[in-house]
Amino acid sequence: MEQDPATDDPATDDAAPGSDRGPGPEPRRPAAPALSVPPGVRAWVLDTDGVITDSARVHAAAWKAAFDTCLRDHPPPDPADRRPFDPGEDYRRHVDGKARLDGAAAFLTARGLRLPAGDPRDPPGTGSVRAVAALKERLFTERLRAGGIEAYPGTVRLLRALQRAGVPRAAASASRHAGELLESAGVRDLFDALVDGHETARLGLPGKPDPALFLEAAARLGVPVRETAVVEDALAGVEAGRRGGFGLVVGVNRTEDEGAAGELRRHGADRVVRDLAELLPDPGSGPGSNPGRPGPIPGPQTEKGPE
Repeated sequence: MEQDPATDDPATDDAAPGSDRGPGPEPRRPAAPALSVPPGVRAWVLDTDGVITDSARVHAAAWKAAFDTCLRDHPPPDPADRRPFDPGEDYRRHVDGKARLDGAAAFLTARGLRLPAGDPRDPPGTGSVRAVAALKERLFTERLRAGGIEAYPGTVRLLRALQRAGVPRAAASASRHAGELLESAGVRDLFDALVDGHETARLGLPGKPDPALFLEAAARLGVPVRETAVVEDALAGVEAGRRGGFGLVVGVNRTEDEGAAGELRRHGADRVVRDLAELLPDPGSGPGSNPGRPGPIPGPQTEKGPE
């Protein structure tokens, strides 16, 4: 964990003995925007798919095409396991937030399929776990090139408010396409740092729910994790935020399913929102008020009410 740079600045040390100069002034920090978050949160790390951009639906569609092809080519022994991939429940439970190979292996195992791991040179297909992952990658890339990826307006509003206040912001994703997605959606310039799938591979970082990806992003912002918020829409992601000891873990549930919101809380989310604009005050609200918005977010050490 990196130390707060403000505590290392020699200008903040006490004056030398005999000097009539008092302690130097502490460095000024930009005023944080009036957000409904616990005090002490000084930086933000956001997942990409489903949090910043609407690309989660494209990932889910690509996974469905790849897995349904695999299920047809290799019918599981149990007829109940032969049902098509559900782009809602199966995506959220088995592949969302995970590295591609991990997600492929998790779903196939859940359906009783024991395909060989395969070789990195396996072409797209259904003969191995790597082949299925490669098939998904090809399908996703085709859809990505077709365009249509956008950033969520509420997320952009939050990011711009943080940017105006000088609050450090990082994007973090296990996807190698994260940078391309952010550029396509026109929001890459809203982030001070990006840790994507290329970086995780280069650094050998384990996948979620291990917090290594988020810890790396926080380190690049130079802010201790206890003063950093993580925003995630995946169960593995909010669990990673909790394991990493982050000061705030925000879960994003863009569906009407309250059961999904409850699962995010049980996996580590301190607060679950439908849209990140919920963290912003209403226009025209007075100091300390936030009418029409949820109340203050409980910090990790604050006892929560029943879910």
